[in-house]
Amino acid sequence: MIWKRAARVPQPPDPRAVFLNIPYDEEFSSLYLAYIVGLFQLDLVPHLASEIPGGERRLDRILALIKRCRYSIHDLSRVELGVAPTATPRFNMPLELGLAIAWKNLRPRHHEWSVWESEAYRIQRSASDLNGTDPYIHGGSPEGVLSELRNAFVQKRAPSVERMLVTYSIVEGNMERILGNAGSRNFYAASVFKELCFVASSLAEIDRNRGGLVPRP
Repeated sequence: MIWKRAARVPQPPDPRAVFLNIPYDEEFSSLYLAYIVGLFQLDLVPHLASEIPGGERRLDRILALIKRCRYSIHDLSRVELGVAPTATPRFNMPLELGLAIAWKNLRPRHHEWSVWESEAYRIQRSASDLNGTDPYIHGGSPEGVLSELRNAFVQKRAPSVERMLVTYSIVEGNMERILGNAGSRNFYAASVFKELCFVASSLAEIDRNRGGLVPRP
């Protein structure tokens, strides 16, 4: 009698999880904070590749994380030549976008991806294969990120951008303390990201209990 190994059924993704594909540099830090604050304000949970421990190949870790997330945000606003003498374009973000697109095609009901940019129509020049995809244009500002997050994840009782900006200012004001606790100046370090998420999620829960979003059951 021949036994056939049963095909592995992919685990459904976390319905609140959002993979953030963003540049890890100091100039992007204000938008990074806005993504974290805005997602928690909308009752979603951001994830970064840097939070995954272990020695596996980076691409393997990223793909595994994408598979666990219901959504992914791919910010291509910094796909540009660097200022160093050996200036080269930055391909990490488009590469990770490609992983998400492939996963979406394999499991259409498990994942949704979106492209984000700071300038309208630039995506048509930098990645013409994405023609027909409507990117979210945040204009390079925290307010723009928060506004577009409300458009990307529409909810009946979403907090206003003004309310989100208040929370953003509180989180931003805690950055020196968070960095000091971590003993690092790297905004994207795993321990810094974890504490940022704790602060942002705590503030979001307070807002919900004060009459913002409906609290989770």
